[in-house]
This record gives sequence, structure tokens and C-alpha cells, in this order.
Amino acid sequence: MTEPTLILAFESSCDETSVAVIKDGVEVLSNIVATQIASHQRFGGVVPEVASRHHIEQITKCTDEALAEAGVSYDQLSAVAVTYGPGLVGSLLVGVTAAKTVAWAHHLPLVPVNHMTGHLYAARFVGEFKYPQLALLVSGGHTELVYMVEEHQYQIIGETRDDAAGEAYDKIGRVMGVNYPAGKTVDEWAAKGNDTFHFPRAMEKEANFDFSFSGLKSAFINTVHNAHQRGETLNKYDLAASFQQSVVDVLAEKTVKALHRYPAEQFILAGGVAANHGLRQRLQHDLSKEFPDMTILQAPLKYCGDNAAMIGAAGTVNYLYGDRAGWDLNAVPGLSFPRMNPVTE
Repeated sequence: MTEPTLILAFESSCDETSVAVIKDGVEVLSNIVATQIASHQRFGGVVPEVASRHHIEQITKCTDEALAEAGVSYDQLSAVAVTYGPGLVGSLLVGVTAAKTVAWAHHLPLVPVNHMTGHLYAARFVGEFKYPQLALLVSGGHTELVYMVEEHQYQIIGETRDDAAGEAYDKIGRVMGVNYPAGKTVDEWAAKGNDTFHFPRAMEKEANFDFSFSGLKSAFINTVHNAHQRGETLNKYDLAASFQQSVVDVLAEKTVKALHRYPAEQFILAGGVAANHGLRQRLQHDLSKEFPDMTILQAPLKYCGDNAAMIGAAGTVNYLYGDRAGWDLNAVPGLSFPRMNPVTE
């Protein structure tokens, strides 16, 4: 009988300290997450120094809890996987240092994982992957379309040129008086409103697959500030619905356009903003209608945010492909997939 592959995974790229144990890449034996939201809410966003200090305080406790909940000892592990980028450098270093320490002390292979690969593999918990595959990864720090001809090969065909979608949500949420993170509340308000403001859809009709949300953010903020100066009160539900409709329209249009250019057997939606109900419903509707033979996997809601379970799933694949890091592994805050040369007509 083949021994199971057991991965101890670390995730500390931003403001969530998480450690998980994953069996054979698909079974979550434990997934401990220590959130820092309360600490950052008073600042309206993540403060890097505060985040790294919290990681230092929580990482050992999370590791002990993950192993205990999984019922696994160090000598049963196959490898240690860790996010080494992209993210906040101080936060990343805490996870990388913890992972290197555990791997060295227990003579285990150290497996480096790209945080965005982790988001992608969160969808692996709901179904088998098929190739070629297109993924829309939407989070607070990234918005990108990633094309995979086969497993373990990732190429960006489109990405944001400024603000990520999740970042835009947080910035307009701050103007509306919504606590960080704002995405969930804005999504809930949007379901109660209508697109009455008709905010711009940046780059929606351009031939490339890139995104831009800074113009939308600015248009939203200017609308609210101008109304405030005139003493007007705007309907918060309509504001949220109008903002979200613009974001969803652009993401859906670009995704459909990309799938016509880069045919895929499967589409993946993942990342923190993948928890947005408006986006999930729109993509499910449009893609099912436009590409009826293509399978669609959406990351489970509980694994859309930053967590170590997704790092363990991606780390299992990296481990089986022989990816290894040395003791000199460092944080790479600007880590990215390679950019694919555009396909010409």
C-alpha cells in the first residue's frame, strides 16, 4: 500500500497566519487560520509591521494546533511547503523562516509555493483539474488571467495595470464607512441596489486581456465627495450595486474574450474576491451559456481567502514535480508567473 503524501503547509503572505496539513493534495486534515482583521480595521487596511508582528506571535501556536488536529506527527510528514511570494516581505519572512526551521529540524524537503498557485489550487478541493485550463485569480492584491496548457505550467495572459479588484473594493468601502475588509459588505449591499450611477468599464472593449480599476475607484470617490459637498445623500445600496456591476462586467467580458482566444477544457475562479456572490453568479451564467462543454470550478468560499490548505494543495503538486528549495530560500514579495506572448489574430 502506497504511503500517503502528507504536507505541512505555511501561509503568511499578508494578514492571515495559517498552517495546515494536507493529505494527497486533496484532503484537508487541518487548516488553522489566525486572523488579524480586528488589529487592522482601525487603520482601514493592513499595516505591514503590525502584520509581521502578529505572525511571529501566532506561527508556533498555529503549527502545534494544525498537527494536533490532523493527528499527525513530524515523522509522518512527506515535506514542508511554504508561501515565499508574492506578498508583504516581513510577513512572508515569518512563514519562510518557520518552514525552514521545521524542515531542517526534522530532515524534510522544503517546497516553495507561489501564493497565487495556492489560490488556484483551492479549486482542487471541489473537483479534478482538466487541461488546458484558464483561471481568473481575483484578490486584494492581484487580478489576473492565468492560462495552463498542462499541469505545473502557468502563464499570465492578462493582469491589472493598477489597483486589483479587491483593493478597489477596500478603498471605496472606506469612503462609504465600511470596515476593512469591505468586499463582503459591498457585495451584500449591491444585492439590494441597482446600477443607477453607470460607472466606467475601463478597458472592457480593448483587444488585450488586462484590467484597470483605478479609474472606477476615482469615479466612485468623486461621485461621493461631490454629493457630500452639495449636501446630498446617495443611496448606499445603489452605489454598491453600480460599483460592483462595473467590476463584474469587466471581469466577465475579459474572461469570455480570453476563452475565445485561448480555448480551455476548464475554467477556475479563485482568490479572495472569488467569494463575491455577484461575480460567481455572473460567471457561472455567462460561461455556461457561451461554453456549454467547459467545466467550471469555483473555489469553496471557506478557501477563497488566504489559508494554508490551498498552499498545501499546490505544494503537493510542486513536491511531486520535484520542486525543492535550499536553506537560502528567501521571501520574494514581487513574485509573478511568466507573461505569455499574446496570440495574434
